[in-house]
This record gives sequence, structure tokens and C-alpha cells, in this order.
Amino acid sequence: MAIKRKDSKGRILQTGESQRKDGRYVYKYLNQCGEPKFLYSWRLNPTDPLPKGKRECESLREKEKELQRDELDGIDSSGKKISVCQLYEKQNRLKPNVRKGTVNGRNQLMNLLQEDKFGNMMIDSVKPSDAKEWALRMSKKGYAYQTINNYKRSLKASFYTAVNDDLIRKNPFNWNLSDILTDDTKHKEALTKEQTEKLLEFAKNDKVYQKYYNAIVVLLNTGLRISELCGLTDKDIDFENGFINVNHQLSKDKDGYHITEPKTESGIRKIPMLEVTRKALQEQMDSRKGIKKVRINGYSDFLFHTANGYPVYSTVYTTALSNLVKKHNKMYKDDILPSITPHVLRHTFCTNMANSRMTPNNLKYVMGHKNISMTLGYYTHASCESAMEEMLSLVA
Repeated sequence: MAIKRKDSKGRILQTGESQRKDGRYVYKYLNQCGEPKFLYSWRLNPTDPLPKGKRECESLREKEKELQRDELDGIDSSGKKISVCQLYEKQNRLKPNVRKGTVNGRNQLMNLLQEDKFGNMMIDSVKPSDAKEWALRMSKKGYAYQTINNYKRSLKASFYTAVNDDLIRKNPFNWNLSDILTDDTKHKEALTKEQTEKLLEFAKNDKVYQKYYNAIVVLLNTGLRISELCGLTDKDIDFENGFINVNHQLSKDKDGYHITEPKTESGIRKIPMLEVTRKALQEQMDSRKGIKKVRINGYSDFLFHTANGYPVYSTVYTTALSNLVKKHNKMYKDDILPSITPHVLRHTFCTNMANSRMTPNNLKYVMGHKNISMTLGYYTHASCESAMEEMLSLVA
């Protein structure tokens, strides 16, 4: 008859359990790959006192019970012992072919996780309250609501990977950020008809900013993203059929210029040219006489260029529009313009098309939106003027 093993207190130990000479309890088991694994604790049962000087921990049999529960649910206990940082890194490895901007965003979030205690937590110990406390800390550090929400979305996707891999049971990010933080995002307003006219008139006649006039006209009448406008070349303009072919975009950072595909597959499209757009593009082409050609990633003949032939990039337009508005408002203090960015011009075009009752599907195509819900949001941007115009047309 086999002799039952006992601990130092004379209690019978179960199969797989043992006690070391220093008093620490051990449970040995085999994982799903048949490899030996171990659980450790300074206590056998939950009611056992913790030895003096030892850190608080679950008892061995509590850990065994959790292990058995994991095995019944198909949870990989060995995989649970990875940190939030390691999980996020694993998630990123699953999607390696991303744009440079996405890589930069991933690096920023990883740095934040590494600097915060949340990043070092084991994923099986993360509770919704831990995730919420992390979001609150990010807010106290000065990060904007939308930035935190984007980071939360990335971490939620990472934890879904852990759930699908049977590493954890529930996703600790299944909650709305608005439950704990106030959305203080300042939503951009579309320019009114009067504001648009003032902008165009000032840009056309000002000696400093008139070089940006054609770009402003094109943005207001096509809804192009600023990176798409910056990447336009002669080959992208189809005057014969009246279309602008959008199949790439241009950006610039500390490493230089980059040509990439549009933001999404929906970004590859043909945008109809209005007569005012056609005229602005033709004038822009004619303005390049004497300008040397610059080739970037196989592309040349950029429509919107600097004096040395290099394409203008987004930051230049953002700064120019900001300074234009400041100059205008300084000269016309009783007739000021609101803050204007390239995205405000895109937003204005989309709002105008929605108010003009362009069908949502056609507007979605022209804007290059990935989801129709993004487009439908513009149909709620009504104003008293648009409401009055529509009511008058209905009773006419």
C-alpha cells in the first residue's frame, strides 16, 4: 500500500502536491503540450496563516482549483502569464504590413504602456476596474479623450485576441469610455456659405496666400484628404472624362517624403470634377512653367509644389490656413473667420453635398469613406439656413 505524503503539519497531500524544505508548497502538472509546469504558494489552504515576512498570495489549493477551471473551459494557463505589453506586441505582429503612421501610433502606445504599471500586469489579472483606472491616469496626464479612446480600441482588440486564444475568459475593455470620462472633443463645424466666400476672396487677393488659392478651391469642391491632394500628379487628372483619379497619397516626416496607398481600399476612387475644380487644376498646371521635375517613389509632375519643385505636404497647408485666418481676422475684426484646417474644408464639402441631398451611397464613394455610418453622420449637420431652404422648396 502506497504511503501518503504529508506536510510539516501532518496533513495529507494530494496527487501532484509536495512541500519543500523551506516550507513552500508546490503542485506539479503537465500542460497541453505535455510539458511539466508548477504552481507555488506559502499556504496549502486559504485558512492557513501566511509565514512571517512572506508576501500575500493565494493558497496552493486555490491555485489548483483555478487551474482545473481553466482546463475545463479550455483556457491555456501557461499563456495567461504574459503582460499587457507582451499581448499588445503579439497583436501587432499579427498585422505587420501597416502604414508608417500606424507604426508610429503603435510605438507611442507601447511607450505609454511600458511607463505605466498597467503595461506590466499579467493579462489574467486585469479587471475592468484596472483598465478604467489606466484610462483615468491617461486623462490626468493630459491626453485627449479621442486619443485615449483610440488607445482603448487597440487594447480591446488585443484582449479579444487573448480571449479567442483561450488565454482569458472575458475582455476587460468591454465598457464605454464615456462612462468614466467626459467627451470634451471639439467637433469641427463646416464653413457657412458666407465664410467660404470670404475665405476664397481673401486667399485670391492676398499676395502672400494667393499661391494656396487653387488648392483651397480643389479641397472645397472635391472633399479630397489633404494627403491625397498633395500626391496629385498630371497623370491623375482626366480632363477628357472629367475625373480626378485617386489611388495614392503623399506624406512627409523626418525620414523624408512617402507615397502610399489611400487610407482604406475605399480611398481608391474617381472624383467628378466641377467646372470650378477643372479651372483651378488647369491654372495650377500652367503655374509650373520653369519648375524642375522631382521624382518621389516613381511619381513626378506633382500639381501642388514648392518653388524648388518638391510637392507641398500637409503641414504646410495646415500652417498656411491658420496664418491666413489670423491675418484676415486682424484686418477685419468685425468679420472674423473661424479656425480652418484642411480637414475643415473636406468636412465643409461633405456637409454641403449632404445638404444638397446627394445620395448617401454616392457621397460615401466620393469621400472614400470605409463605412456608410461615417457618411450618414453628415446628414445630421443641419442648420437653420438649410432647414429654411428645404422647407421653402417643399411648399413651393
